[in-house]
Amino acid sequence: MKRISVDMDGVIANVYSQFIQMHAAEFGEVLPSAAIEGKPEKVAFLNAMKYVTSPGFFLDAPVIENSQAVMQKLNEHYELFVVSAAMEFPASLPEKKSWLVTHFPFITWQQIVFCGSKEIIKADIMIDDHFKNLDIFSGETLLFTQPHNILASAGRHTRVNSWNEIEQLLLS
Repeated sequence: MKRISVDMDGVIANVYSQFIQMHAAEFGEVLPSAAIEGKPEKVAFLNAMKYVTSPGFFLDAPVIENSQAVMQKLNEHYELFVVSAAMEFPASLPEKKSWLVTHFPFITWQQIVFCGSKEIIKADIMIDDHFKNLDIFSGETLLFTQPHNILASAGRHTRVNSWNEIEQLLLS
């Protein structure tokens, strides 16, 4: 059975919604798409680091559309793991685990990997929104479109814009 590694933030958890909402609350403005496209989160949002270390940032993140249904189907046909480089923000660990239990109850604790670097991950397919993780991965790679990567060429990675596209690629 093939193994899939699925990133959490920006792939199943809509952290961009959190950034946009928190920026709007702090500065009284909703940033237009053009202002954040092609920019790393830390550049697009002046206080990104403050936001990600705020209580509730990860716990309250909305679920990315259709990710739950497609992940449940993938879980029936693949060895599925949610992999998050969460050690960068160690205080996020309880929130991320709680979020997964709430929104993806079919994912067991054995299928959750919180790590520092994803170079240790061994799988056949990786779904991620960051080149830094996909570029070091030797298997098949799916680049999940987010504002920070939307202007970049996908290179050797297959770009996917939605969970419906992932379903078509991996379950058809």
